[in-house]
Amino acid sequence: MKHFTNFKSYNEYLGLNEPLDNDIDVGFYDPPNMLSKSEPISVDFYRISIKINLVNKTTPKREPVTAVFFNSPNLIVPAGWDVEPTYKGMYLQLSKKFIEENRFLFKTYLDYGQHEALYLTEEEVEEISAVFKLMMKYYESEKRNFNVLLSYVNVVVSLVEAFYKRQFSTDPKQYSHIVTDFQQSIIDYYKKPVSKLPNVQYFADKMGLTANYLGDIVKHFTQKSALENIHDYIIKRAKELLLENQKLNTTEVAYELGFEYPNYFSKFFKKQVGLSPKAYRQQLN
Repeated sequence: MKHFTNFKSYNEYLGLNEPLDNDIDVGFYDPPNMLSKSEPISVDFYRISIKINLVNKTTPKREPVTAVFFNSPNLIVPAGWDVEPTYKGMYLQLSKKFIEENRFLFKTYLDYGQHEALYLTEEEVEEISAVFKLMMKYYESEKRNFNVLLSYVNVVVSLVEAFYKRQFSTDPKQYSHIVTDFQQSIIDYYKKPVSKLPNVQYFADKMGLTANYLGDIVKHFTQKSALENIHDYIIKRAKELLLENQKLNTTEVAYELGFEYPNYFSKFFKKQVGLSPKAYRQQLN
């Protein structure tokens, strides 16, 4: 597997123009002069890649797609790629330093996986292409204005966020089953003895998704974060145990739910319910 720590080495490998800056790189693809087939890779920076009419040779139907893809420092593209050199598109590359300094601008989808792409309509392609042309204008100027560039990066990020919401809403069947599977996975988790509290990453791994992607879909359809959904079920299960199994004391209920420290369970329960576990049980009795 090839690993790239900077824009320059990655661009050389791919056949892209040399970057003009170490923290931000903007450009348009030139497929005939680019590498169309690659071994597995990973990069130590962030990429937003818009590809128009991309044909992947590894898919059975080889139907062209127009989509936004993401790479992040935590992502490995295990199969590399093998594509027809006939697509168009543009890319935005951002260093970890750039992201850290401007984290407030960036949403969770920067860490989405390759299979969690955003598929664009023709109108959306026109919108995002127009922003990239303006971004290139300021990127290639001799006196590079980073404030303007940052503003356009923010516009791209905002557009992608809006387009994802459209994608989630226009094809609810594809995404609502993810929410259902997630909620069922929480129930299944507590059907067997547990030794620790579950987290979003656990369920994302189980479902073959990134935690951010799962969280955004769950939030879109339930209006609550994935973690809030987990907490809601833990409280529901805690109430059941307190009501149905009077022999269990508060400490035993805490361990039954996967809490390492009973005191933390009591504080968690009181914060969610407004009563301590003991007071809740007494009230019911």
